[in-house]
Amino acid sequence: MSVNTQEMEIVHRAFRRESRLLVELVATVAPGDTARARVIADHYRDYRLGLHNHHEGEDELLWPPLLARVDLEADIVLRMEAQHERVVATLARLDAAFPAWEATAGAEERDVLVAALTDHRAVLLEHLDDEEATLLPLAAKHISQEEWASMGDHLVANTPKLTLLTLFGAVLEDANPAERAIVLSGLPAPVRVIWHVIGRPRYAHHIRRVRG
Repeated sequence: MSVNTQEMEIVHRAFRRESRLLVELVATVAPGDTARARVIADHYRDYRLGLHNHHEGEDELLWPPLLARVDLEADIVLRMEAQHERVVATLARLDAAFPAWEATAGAEERDVLVAALTDHRAVLLEHLDDEEATLLPLAAKHISQEEWASMGDHLVANTPKLTLLTLFGAVLEDANPAERAIVLSGLPAPVRVIWHVIGRPRYAHHIRRVRG
């Protein structure tokens, strides 16, 4: 068994970028600007759903078959599971901090949220870096193409279609032409058409609104 895990690294790049931008975007919202706070909070909810479904797919569809097939490297998989739990804990803090800030856009609530976002990003980056360095080589050797593709199917099945277009745009945003070809090749032809006709302009509008 041998699969190309490069698509995972392309996805991770989007999470790295958006976790950084969320810190910056929240920090620049003027106290009392609830309209702007609402825009960024909505964007966070898209980011959060994408990250949740991405990690849930790994929890349910990647870790179990890997643990059944590796021996000496099982500690790597167990470490990934523990890191996921740490990411979940940071998201729980954000789930409490975002509504409090969104309601008033208060300076104190903003500062609490920025601190929580900064902690979340640190924990997330530790996990993504470790996963790419140690886990993906294992997956390339021990996971079938069908098993690998099932994680993408899980994400699609558990994400509202409009949110899916936003997440797809986020993944493609910093991809080079070769990487875009890898991502697009995994989509059925009708879905590729929907992306080009509807998804791409919709994502461009969304990003202009979020980033100002």
